[in-house]
Amino acid sequence: MEEHLLAQALLFAIEAFVFALLAFFLWIYYQGLGRQYVKFWMLSLLALSVSSAVISLQNYYYDLPSTAIISFILELVEQAFRYLHLVLLLLGLYCAKTQKSLATKELLLITGFTLLLALLATLLYAFDEHDVFNRFYLRVSLQTFVFGCCLLGTSFYLLFSPKQHFSSKILMWLLLLMGGRYLLFSFASIIGITEDWLRELSAMMVFVDFGANSVLGFIMLIWMQGAERNAALVAMSQIQYLGKHDSLTGVLNREQVLEKLPLAMTMALEKNNKLCIFLLDIKHFKFINDTYGLKAGDYLLGEIAKRLNNSILLPQVVGRLSGDSFVFVLDIQRAHMVEMALDHLHELISRPYRYQDHEITISCSIGYCFFPEHGDNAEELLQNANMALFEAESHNKPSVGFESSMQSQGRYYLLMEKEIRNALAADEFVLYFQPQLNLLTNRLEGVEALIRWQHPEKGLLTPDKFLPDIEKLGLNSELDGYVLNKACQTIGEWYEHYHRRIVIAVNITAVEFQDPQLVDKIQALLFEHNVPSNFLELEITENMVMTDINSAMDTIVTLQSMGIKVSIDDFGTGYSSLVYLRNLPIDKIKIDRSFITEVASNDSDLTIVKSMVELSHGLGKRVLAEGVETVEQLNLLRHIGCDAVQGYFIKKPLAEADFVHYLTRR
Repeated sequence: MEEHLLAQALLFAIEAFVFALLAFFLWIYYQGLGRQYVKFWMLSLLALSVSSAVISLQNYYYDLPSTAIISFILELVEQAFRYLHLVLLLLGLYCAKTQKSLATKELLLITGFTLLLALLATLLYAFDEHDVFNRFYLRVSLQTFVFGCCLLGTSFYLLFSPKQHFSSKILMWLLLLMGGRYLLFSFASIIGITEDWLRELSAMMVFVDFGANSVLGFIMLIWMQGAERNAALVAMSQIQYLGKHDSLTGVLNREQVLEKLPLAMTMALEKNNKLCIFLLDIKHFKFINDTYGLKAGDYLLGEIAKRLNNSILLPQVVGRLSGDSFVFVLDIQRAHMVEMALDHLHELISRPYRYQDHEITISCSIGYCFFPEHGDNAEELLQNANMALFEAESHNKPSVGFESSMQSQGRYYLLMEKEIRNALAADEFVLYFQPQLNLLTNRLEGVEALIRWQHPEKGLLTPDKFLPDIEKLGLNSELDGYVLNKACQTIGEWYEHYHRRIVIAVNITAVEFQDPQLVDKIQALLFEHNVPSNFLELEITENMVMTDINSAMDTIVTLQSMGIKVSIDDFGTGYSSLVYLRNLPIDKIKIDRSFITEVASNDSDLTIVKSMVELSHGLGKRVLAEGVETVEQLNLLRHIGCDAVQGYFIKKPLAEADFVHYLTRR
């Protein structure tokens, strides 16, 4: 008997070593892969190793009383880790099959329940030396019954689920056999607890379990290798697909459009047909993103792609070129089909979209050209269609066909873009400064920075000569960044050279104001030039704010928390200003010059301006009037309580050298 127990102790010690070794291999894989199911299986084998080690100790110290504290502790540890082995095995299998990860809260709940089961199975009748049978049922029969049910259930789950690789089938059969073994032994232990054959069967099952669990460990390793190989193959196929298709919409990407177009061109020539290349651009798509969220925007792009792909016109090519721009290529047999196609595309895009509880309606601009009339290669055709699209968007037309005259306009904008970018790089843009007079102190309050282009050939250009081109070319953000940098640099230089810090007000376009990186950009500039934030003022328009008032207010609050002043420029020309004014957390109101021009001679303008001043003061906001050009205007504005003014009567915009001279004289 003693020799038999010592032999079993040695066998279980070997088991503990083997399972610990298998767990170590899984740990190495886990370090490289980071998969949660590998972690669960590693811990499962480690729990099995601990359980075997405890059983080895129990057999080695066979003469310990069953009611002793040390026996209770060993039994509790063995039960806990045996159940943990099962739970972690099943959790790993679940994560491996579903490709899901479990939350920490869920893991803690499952682990707690497992430990509670182990504690109850060990604690009940633990210290009652007369209740051997109940103790045996709880610690042996119950454990094997739970194992049997769980493993059999899991094998049937694997049977009816898709087989990802060969190891899945092996595991299914192994769990089926192990589950049957545990259930049969559970029933046998109940009916044959006092029989000699049960002890012989138990001794034989030790070897069976050792072999089965070892096979289980190797199956885990094989499964993991197969799963990662499958994952690699899936990733490669996805990469190949994404290399040809737009990741968001599933239609062809730009590269594949350029590759597919020549084939469509060849087929059209063979049929003696024309090929029409339509470029579609969604109007005000940014507004959709800002209003309904980026997910709504992504949903719309996907739906647009589906509608274009499933069009009854059977397009040759459908692709997404960039952002909200799509290409739709059609084989045209007759000239009238173009108008039909345009009507169809506009109807297709403008049909309402349902997103959550919202019904969204959009429209598009379309530019188109023909093969072979307007080009003999894919790049040229797309470029010409894009010129037509630019014309449609510039003149707010639904559709425009390409004309050869557009090429000269296109070349103009290409050259203009290059010239503007070079001018930014060469510091050809300069700031002029218009003083702002505080009417209470009669002293300089600050200046407004106004941009000019010191063109090397055309001389000094005012904004009306280049800003329209900058807006059409989408270079607003670059110019705003340039002006902000120049303003911060100037504030720093004035303090360094003249020990004067002057508040500089800078106009911000809608594009820059809606940039999520605006605050970070300004912080970086203030730090770079060592400028206190309270000497920078940003001027925005009402229309910019009302496009997305919640987002705008968040931005304004963030800027103000940094110490940056924010004012509303051209107040009164946009939305219903007086209604929205109370909701805007701004520091200053700048009344538009259109109300000031006739304020001294027009009672209506005077009443409006007076109301603006009174309302603004009532809301705790300062008021500055623009466009003051006469002494009558100045005196009247002073009389009605306006806080500050600017205009040609005070001082026209000055070049930096002239402003410095003006500043040092005061």
